[in-house]
Amino acid sequence: MREILEETQNRELSWLRFNQRVLEEARDETVPLMERMKFVAIFTSNLDEFFMIRVGSLYDMAAAHSKKIDQRSGMTAKQQLDAGATYLDVNIGPAENDGEDLMKWAVQLLQSNFDNVPLALDTANKKAIEAGISVYNRSKGKPIVNSADAGGRIENIDLAAANDAIVIALCSAEGIAADNDERMMHCQNMLERGMMLGMEPTDLWFDPLFLVVKGMQDKQMEVLEAIKMFSEMGLNSTGGLSNNSNGMPKHIRPIMDSALVAMCMMQGLTSAIVNPCDLRLMETIKSCDVFKNNTLYADSYLEL
Repeated sequence: MREILEETQNRELSWLRFNQRVLEEARDETVPLMERMKFVAIFTSNLDEFFMIRVGSLYDMAAAHSKKIDQRSGMTAKQQLDAGATYLDVNIGPAENDGEDLMKWAVQLLQSNFDNVPLALDTANKKAIEAGISVYNRSKGKPIVNSADAGGRIENIDLAAANDAIVIALCSAEGIAADNDERMMHCQNMLERGMMLGMEPTDLWFDPLFLVVKGMQDKQMEVLEAIKMFSEMGLNSTGGLSNNSNGMPKHIRPIMDSALVAMCMMQGLTSAIVNPCDLRLMETIKSCDVFKNNTLYADSYLEL
């Protein structure tokens, strides 16, 4: 019974068992010769496909459990999830030539190995995002399209709407917004477009664009005010929070990022693109959850 169960639940064994049955038909002398030749052709074609596709996938699955790390976080996908990541951002770059196949491979590899982890599909290649969504398992959450803006990438809102996905909506058009009036104008335009296409407002996650402190120190409070405006409108917000500390000494960055995330959460920030291996940052987020009473029994974290 256990052997049968393992074979029915394992695609590779099931594939080989099926091919074995095909070969047995080809060897059966009671079957007409032309039919036996057809079975031989099916057997060889299936075996070729098995080695080209499934064996390659098995190597990929093994690679997913290797010690290969993400260059930005310094952690494997598993380590990022264990550290508290809710979504994983799958950034394949522009991927102009093989983007569709690459995104499909990445989505299937991560979700098959990590219990259908929710993913943000991060590329400028629209067809690659669509390809990723076509194989995406939604059991743990909708896919995120990363990202749209109010300018040349506004059609990514259409893409998200057509595929029942979440979209990160950058409050910019051609460059960084000059002030919050411009940010909110972009926010309104994207919100209206999404709702006209049938999206729920909460499926647009608005990014005010976090600014580098060095050289733009006087603009930081505007970003916090924008997050508060999103919150008062009942909208979700997000962003690359660590942008603020770019160019700072390595030992200073966790201090700056932690201070900013606390200020942002008190203004209503609902999510952020962060490095989960930053222990100070993750502890700050958990502590803010206690003060904001964001989760039931949030203070239980203090007992750990």
